[in-house]
Amino acid sequence: MPLHVPPAPAPALRTVLMALGSPTAVREARTPALRSAQGPLNPELPLPVHVLDQIVPSGGAPYTRLTGWRFLIRSGERAVAAAETMLTADGWTFSHFFEGPYLSSTERALRQAESMHTPFQPRLLSIPELYMLTLWLHGDTDADASSGTPLPTDVLVPLAPAPPGIAAHRPHRVADLLPVMTLRLSPAPLLGSPA
Repeated sequence: MPLHVPPAPAPALRTVLMALGSPTAVREARTPALRSAQGPLNPELPLPVHVLDQIVPSGGAPYTRLTGWRFLIRSGERAVAAAETMLTADGWTFSHFFEGPYLSSTERALRQAESMHTPFQPRLLSIPELYMLTLWLHGDTDADASSGTPLPTDVLVPLAPAPPGIAAHRPHRVADLLPVMTLRLSPAPLLGSPA
């Protein structure tokens, strides 16, 4: 099933295009692959970036908030970097370019999602408490990509590198992964203390 990639806000896309057109922004980016890319650079696959502020025990609804939009930057057939935008009081603004393991991991997770038999709206979900980023496959393909919370039947695909004990690129239903994440945050009992 094809993924239903939501359109990014036009001002967010414009800020990325302006940054790509700025020799200073590209030259000063900490992305050697972007600086050395030959030919046109194109922002593609805009994904809303949501943050899960606090992992709640099972039974509670997770709360997320939109923090930005991420675009994969292609040069020819390959992604060489990503561009992040963020919402400010003045509207959408370009934040930064970057590269690293999440770039190829995001592409791999998107290919995985395209091979599933269920239509999804792809999003990114950051879980700061675990230093974890996931591809969030939202089941409501017509939903407003800037809001919402993960539904129990939505799918999360942890991106590499994933935290210890959570396998990267293994799809999990939200209802199954949230309890595992809650356990990862539970403090270990102190030695000599009653269990």
